[in-house]
Amino acid sequence: MSDKNLTCKDCGKEFVFTEGEQEFYKEKGFDNEPQRCPDCRKARKAQSRNRDFRR
Repeated sequence: MSDKNLTCKDCGKEFVFTEGEQEFYKEKGFDNEPQRCPDCRKARKAQSRNRDFRR
């Protein structure tokens, strides 16, 4: 396994899916590679938390 360059589906920026991250995904049983860069993942998570907090 080696690092992979992926493109974020939200912002279009390229990001690296490292060997370590790939192993982590495999251990957790995740079949799909990440579709968002770390920045967009953080933003999406924060947005989700804000929605849950307002309820």
